[in-house]
Amino acid sequence: MEPSNLEKQRQPEEPRYLNFKHSQPGSGLNRYSSTLTREHDFPAAQAMLYAAGVPNEHVLKTYPQVGIASVWWEGNPCNMHLLDIGKEAKKCIEKQEMLGWQYNTIGVSDGIAMGGEGMRFSLQTREIIADSVETVTCAQHHDACIAIPGCDKNMPGVVMGMARHNRPSLMIYGGSINPGYSKLLQKPINIASVYEAHGGYLYDSLKNPSDPSQTKEDLLNDIEKHACPTQGACGGMFTANTMATAIETMGLTVPGSSSTPASSPAKMRECQKAAEAIKICMEKDIKPRDLMTKKAFENALVMMMALGGSTNGVLHLLAMAGTAEVQLELKDFQRISGKVPFIADLAPSGKYLMVDLFEIGGIPSVQKLLIVAGLLDGSTLTVTGKTLAENVESWPSLKQGQEMIKSLESPIKPSGHIEILYGNLAPNGAVAKITGKEGMKFVGKAKVFNKEHELDDALNKGQIPRGENLVLVVRYEGPKGGPGMPEQLKASAAIMGAGLKNVSLITDGRYSGASHGFIVGHISPEAVVGGPVALVKDGDTITIDADNNRIDMDVSDEELKQRLSEWKPPKMPVTRGVLAKYARLVGDASTGAMTDLF
Repeated sequence: MEPSNLEKQRQPEEPRYLNFKHSQPGSGLNRYSSTLTREHDFPAAQAMLYAAGVPNEHVLKTYPQVGIASVWWEGNPCNMHLLDIGKEAKKCIEKQEMLGWQYNTIGVSDGIAMGGEGMRFSLQTREIIADSVETVTCAQHHDACIAIPGCDKNMPGVVMGMARHNRPSLMIYGGSINPGYSKLLQKPINIASVYEAHGGYLYDSLKNPSDPSQTKEDLLNDIEKHACPTQGACGGMFTANTMATAIETMGLTVPGSSSTPASSPAKMRECQKAAEAIKICMEKDIKPRDLMTKKAFENALVMMMALGGSTNGVLHLLAMAGTAEVQLELKDFQRISGKVPFIADLAPSGKYLMVDLFEIGGIPSVQKLLIVAGLLDGSTLTVTGKTLAENVESWPSLKQGQEMIKSLESPIKPSGHIEILYGNLAPNGAVAKITGKEGMKFVGKAKVFNKEHELDDALNKGQIPRGENLVLVVRYEGPKGGPGMPEQLKASAAIMGAGLKNVSLITDGRYSGASHGFIVGHISPEAVVGGPVALVKDGDTITIDADNNRIDMDVSDEELKQRLSEWKPPKMPVTRGVLAKYARLVGDASTGAMTDLF
């Protein structure tokens, strides 16, 4: 009899990740930890486990062991509360007659690092987090894993780790921050408001129309102090929430995890649901790769397009799929974007935040809408042991009269906001975030900057003029060239805040989910390997045509060949340490900037 697709997934012909032999004594759920705890094969390991808190032999021999991996650290509102969520998850695990072992991995605050050299360390934390989850789970023989991420790279990092060890796993999202409020401007604000206010500050357009006496220093100080009032990840449909909603839609969290605010009591109550779900996964042998199917990834893309998610979602979903050995390509994003309407009036391009969506039903209510419309496949399996459709069947529909999620008949844009562009500037592809509010085509003269800080300096000095259409080109900031593919939020937000509508920004680096405007990133091949973006000169005419998915410079093939023959790769900015190691290992942005390619 021909094996099912599920059996094929569980028994790959050529496994690329380490698979351990295991025995199954005791409860039947401790199939990995029993390697250490059965009989007296590893007496020293048992001694260490008793010292760590195992109370007696019965618990040691029969209780499964669940690793609880939080990306907790102080100094960042996205992550500062995750240790407390982990402690609650441990209590709930113990109520299920299982052992919970908390451990930690590292993170970087994109909000703090943005615009500085620290941002070069951000993307590579995704790989370190994945390495950590894989390492601890396998080294300690954990039977299952609950991961608790908060900031941008955390979510794909923990899921990539899960896909590598492929033991029963789920994610608890740390949740979104509450909106801030500017006392002087008397309006809600968020982290993106700070970056855009800085652009207004630099170009002297930061003013309070109702009180001209307030200085730009007063206004910026007020915004800085009040933009982030609580714990939680950045509140718009930025990268953290993009990934959380995508991962929930793939079935790797309990329903509602991605839209439950960080400070809500419901976030702590979620821990009990997660403990129950992880036990179901262990009992039914539901593993991450059983959930991370092509259909599940396509569902994630549907949600990303409907909600206006971050361009970083392209990079991370490609890497998650690559780790799970699922065939996902840039063309899949374009295909899904072409058929899914953009319906969410969420920041950065809209006015609402995730906490507002929570109040009208949250992500499960949006999933319910999209399943009924035939855009989401409700048959995919989830960590509850039920299908996606079964999970949301009893969930309330979106509240009547709400304006946040538009009807499918009257969307903000009839297709998705993510456009995959190709052309002589990006033979391997580029990723554009175009909501339609800025138009679908932009033509301008190139103004080239070889590093992000060069553009930041020019903006700080007011050297980007109004008037003639300009395409600002920031290069040598790709995965290898950065190194680390830093985000260009400081520049993109300054452009928006300054009201420079005559400007488009393109880069072989990437953007924060808070970025918006006529922006193109992930240009591939990147400049440092001799991609065409390295050959652009000031004054070249660049055309960005989202209707036809093209990005081209008005330079002949012959001229490009001549320029390439004269081009010399720049000296690598770092030759030792973690960034140099990352630059040597990392792959192309068009395949997710992975470091574990085989």
